[in-house]
Amino acid sequence: MHAEQAIDADFRGQVAGRPVLSDTDRAIIEALQRDGRLPYTRIAALVGLSEAAVRQRVQRLRAAGVMQVVAVTNPLVLGFRRMALVGVRAEGDLRALADALGALSEVSYVVIVAGSFDVLVEVVCEDDEHLLRLLNEEIRALPGVRSTETFTYLRLCKETYEWGTR
Repeated sequence: MHAEQAIDADFRGQVAGRPVLSDTDRAIIEALQRDGRLPYTRIAALVGLSEAAVRQRVQRLRAAGVMQVVAVTNPLVLGFRRMALVGVRAEGDLRALADALGALSEVSYVVIVAGSFDVLVEVVCEDDEHLLRLLNEEIRALPGVRSTETFTYLRLCKETYEWGTR
């Protein structure tokens, strides 16, 4: 069997709308989660495939939306001294509000939720004054925002991107 045929046989399509990953796919993802700059030759040696086969698998996993390879920065090191989670109570179309919140440059994460809030938003700001401006002039001014509650981060104790493969 050629490497490309092995890839097609091992990447089993979708079940219930999500890709089915093989053990090899998971091993590739885990290697890239540890070090996103790992050369395909090193990954190939780890998983027992050729460099070309690993490259094809990575391209297929990326095209399927299973993963992306990006640089993750540390906002605190870059001079952004205030991070916060903002709970938003809203009325009207939550998707439109989530889109508007996501368009703000300070916003790093937006999720529509069930519970006492309708939308949760993670923000990264230079300082408390920047956070106040963002809340007062941007977030609370958006149509559909009824109220907000802000949870400022005192210390980021854990942040990981190593999930989803087991």
